[in-house]
Amino acid sequence: MEQIWSRVQAELSRAVDAPTYRIWLEPLCARELVAGRLTVEAPPHACGWIRDRFGNVLQASVANVIGADTVVDLVDSHDSSVARGAAAQPELGPAARPLANPKLTFDQFVIGDSNRLAHAAALTVAELPAQAYNPLFICGPPGVGKTHLLNAIASLLLCHSPGLAVRATTGEAFTNEFLDALGGGHTDWFKARFRHIDVLLLDDVQFLERKTKTEEEFFHTFNALHDAGRQIVLTSDRPPHDLQALEDRLRERFQAGLVTDIRPPELTTRLVILRKRVDHDRIHLADDDVLRVIAERVEGNVRALEGALIRIVAFGSLTGRPLTGQLAQEVLDTLNPPAGRGPSARPHSISEIQVAACKQFGISSEELVSTSRTARVAWPRQVAMYLARELTSESLPAIGRHFGGRDHTTVLHAWRRTAARIAVDEASREAVENLSKSLDGTYT
Repeated sequence: MEQIWSRVQAELSRAVDAPTYRIWLEPLCARELVAGRLTVEAPPHACGWIRDRFGNVLQASVANVIGADTVVDLVDSHDSSVARGAAAQPELGPAARPLANPKLTFDQFVIGDSNRLAHAAALTVAELPAQAYNPLFICGPPGVGKTHLLNAIASLLLCHSPGLAVRATTGEAFTNEFLDALGGGHTDWFKARFRHIDVLLLDDVQFLERKTKTEEEFFHTFNALHDAGRQIVLTSDRPPHDLQALEDRLRERFQAGLVTDIRPPELTTRLVILRKRVDHDRIHLADDDVLRVIAERVEGNVRALEGALIRIVAFGSLTGRPLTGQLAQEVLDTLNPPAGRGPSARPHSISEIQVAACKQFGISSEELVSTSRTARVAWPRQVAMYLARELTSESLPAIGRHFGGRDHTTVLHAWRRTAARIAVDEASREAVENLSKSLDGTYT
């Protein structure tokens, strides 16, 4: 085994440059060769990256030494389980995951006056990476389609240019990975992970504000990619000149390419978005007034539109009622009253919602953001998160930070649980409605 692996290492060292071999491939170690399968161990913090980036190189080197029929199994050195067929089926990186959601493609993106330029720029970047707009900076309020365009770019690149190394992530994930690498002494691995790629897609770049070390690292990552002619696409809830907490040198680089905005969709676009969602999910409507009611009553963003449709469909399914315009009006009256009726359109803050929730449910603000999962705390917390998503323009990560630093998936889970509960339980629906009204002073 030692002799065989020594020859494989020699092949690897010739296939890549010296720094790459030293950082990524030299630490590999052959474990066993059984029935035409060579098991190779990799450091746990880099196993996935090596499989993704160097799987084919490893397979080719092994084939040159042992034979073309030999299959490489690349495994975590701390994990006894074997990842079968690693070279033939490399582990999907973050950029590949958007393919699991068929809605987040260019075909499913609804074009309107509010997003036409952003869509055209994103499509151009996906077809001609690093040849048109670099960097591309897409800005706009939450829920208008920025993340959809990022995923659409990744999907098209993976489909038409599978040889490109594409990395899609968020500002929060980039920060967390960097801090983990810094604490674990894996900064070389982190730098290679983000600098030795062809396309970087970063969502919510505003998350980097006031994070000095992360800003510094991203500045160098940006420069390394841009100087090497690699494509960079960024999204933010604000244009670069409004990201005042970021260093000037970063904001200047963001503005050096194409900056395009997305605005909330107009009525016609909202109707088309709803129709596409209904057709995609094969939802049977008793009449099209359902879509008209939603589009007229929900003006904020695409997430709010889809959330309203989900609530109406859930209510109809659980009560056995057909999906009509009348049902839509009844369901939306709870949190989306028509103009001149019910709660005002006055914007709310997350802090305001938290204070009101604590008062209504009789818990302290410390309990609301604590790790407690008791029923007397968990339900008020879910309701507060639900209303924070419904009544504010904050993103899911931003809402999570207000509730004890919770992950955005926790906020989404709370929203779904609450929506399902108020669809079938009258007391729960009244509690949410009363809390919503109390925020506008219409309930005592």
